Amino acid sequence: MTERPSPAVKADTSRNRFVGIALMCGAVLCFSFLDGTAKWLNQSMPSLQTVWARYAANVLIVCAILNPVTSPRAYKTSRLKLQLVRSFLLFFSTAMNFFALRYLQLAETVSISFVTPLMVALFAIPILGERIGLPRLIAICVGFAGVLVVMRPGIGGLHPAAFLTFTGCIGYALYSIMTRLLASHDPPETTMVFSGLVGFALVSMMVPFVWVTPPNGLVMVGMAAMGVFGSLGHYLLILAHQRAPASTLMPFIYTQLIWMILIGYFAFGDVPDIFTLIGSAIVIASGLYLLYQERQRNLSERSEGSDSN
Repeated sequence: MTERPSPAVKADTSRNRFVGIALMCGAVLCFSFLDGTAKWLNQSMPSLQTVWARYAANVLIVCAILNPVTSPRAYKTSRLKLQLVRSFLLFFSTAMNFFALRYLQLAETVSISFVTPLMVALFAIPILGERIGLPRLIAICVGFAGVLVVMRPGIGGLHPAAFLTFTGCIGYALYSIMTRLLASHDPPETTMVFSGLVGFALVSMMVPFVWVTPPNGLVMVGMAAMGVFGSLGHYLLILAHQRAPASTLMPFIYTQLIWMILIGYFAFGDVPDIFTLIGSAIVIASGLYLLYQERQRNLSERSEGSDSN
């Protein structure tokens, strides 16, 4: 006979889920401010320098917490090549997004980026050997159709920079797959350290060729703020996943569209067009359906496991 959880346990679980959802929304807000700051900085400096500022601020913050003296094990990896490939993919994705932000509205870039979970599900088939049924495959195809609605290629659609965002999504999807592969080999602290150091090393070799002296102190504050927003966002993300399952948290990632529309309007006077809103709704619906299918599969596996016991 299975013992039912007490009301106190249920209340504590519900509270943890609520806190986890709040933390996820906070993380998404931080990432929205990060992109908004990057777009603003692009008006004063080359996009590559904006990428450098993002990595430089992040590395300073991470190394202050995880440095070789206090955390030497964080700098040792059992999968060096995989760490390097993963870190390059993150750098590539960040660079593509920041370059695109120079020309696109915040709502446009985030609408396209919502296709990333669909790409992860697609790439997991050949790389991780995961199976995918016909309904999930149809949902992925519908999601890609939603991105086409946003981008409108060949019919007076978005600026060609939209393809940079889409390419960056491919890089980020592969980065997510690499993160799964590394999870069983290296601790998250090691992965976090390599992500920052490799990206910082790559962009530092290129930025001297385009460097522009920041015109004022406010721009320098913005450069530092990107590291704060990025680091705080990832920290809140970790705390959220400690309190609630991913299936509960994932739908709230889509609240980023709201923040991006508000920041874009008040900071840059941007108003998304109807195609962006319709396309993003299609992509979000596809992502939520994939999430529902994943949840049903997990419940089925748990039920089969309990029946076998």
